[in-house]
Parts: sequence; C-alpha cells; structure tokens
Amino acid sequence: MKTLDESADAAQMALANRVFFRLYQCANMLHKTGSRAVEAEGLTTQQWAVLGAVSRPEAEPGLGINELARYLMVSRQNLSGVVARMVRAGHLRLETDPNDGRSRLVRLTPSGRQLWQTQALPKIHDYYRQVLDGFSVNDTAHALHYLLKMLENMKRIDVSDAADAGQATPDDAADA
Repeated sequence: MKTLDESADAAQMALANRVFFRLYQCANMLHKTGSRAVEAEGLTTQQWAVLGAVSRPEAEPGLGINELARYLMVSRQNLSGVVARMVRAGHLRLETDPNDGRSRLVRLTPSGRQLWQTQALPKIHDYYRQVLDGFSVNDTAHALHYLLKMLENMKRIDVSDAADAGQATPDDAADA
C-alpha cells in the first residue's frame, strides 16, 4: 500500500511529465509556426532570436559571440553558423572588439535593423497575438512568472552539472 507521501509524489511526477511534454510540444510548435510567421523575411526562429537580442539598446555597442550565446542559452557552435548566415545575408556584421583585438563583436547592420523593425516585428507581434489569444494580461504575466521560475531551476542544474563535470561555469569565468 502506498503512503500518502508516495501517492503525492506519484501525482506530482505525473503532472510534471505532462508539463514537460507540453513544454516540449510548445517549443517544437514555436519553431514550426514561428518560422512560418517570418519566413517571407527569410528568417527562422533562431535568426529572430538573434535579431531580437542584438537589437536591444544595451547591445548597441555589439555583443561578443560568447556573450550572445549565453544570453540566448545556446552553444557557441550552434550560434556561430546562424550568425555566419546572417552576416552573409547582410543583417549582421562582425567587428573587432576595441577592448580586445582578438575578439569579434556582433552588431546589427542598418539593413538588419530595418528588417527587424519594419518587417519582422509587426509579423512577430501578430504571431504573439494569435498564440496568446484568450490570455488576459494576468494570464500572460503568470505564464511568464512560472516559465522564469523553471528557467532559473534549469540554470541551477546546468551550472551544477558543469561543475560536476569539471567544466568552467559562468561564475568561474567571471572570477578569472
């Protein structure tokens, strides 16, 4: 016979399985339907994320590829190919970092900014409206709250796993 704690844990794990499976499905659908929303601009969801990241005011001076990878939570290797394609398309440029001549900064080009602001953003906002149809402002705020909470827990696991594997963690890099 199961104890009350075992039953509660089993119920929690069943719910967790459903949450994470739905999160997996949402990520896949975001990639599929989000890419469709901006395909006329020649963009994918990965490129959409990069343009969004480098178009922020604090990214105006440029972002190092490692900094951009950390911000987007992707590997440098995956990001490098996306950035290279966007440079060839004229949306981004790579410049030498004035503080470290060995490093390169990713910056938005004027045509990349135009693409982002006048072509992509209106379609992205329309996509958001469609996906969040039926959500109140409160619903959206709550969804964001819980996603951020999950993300923080995942980051903690990531740092712990990296430390266990003897890899440098973001905190280690800051201490170096």
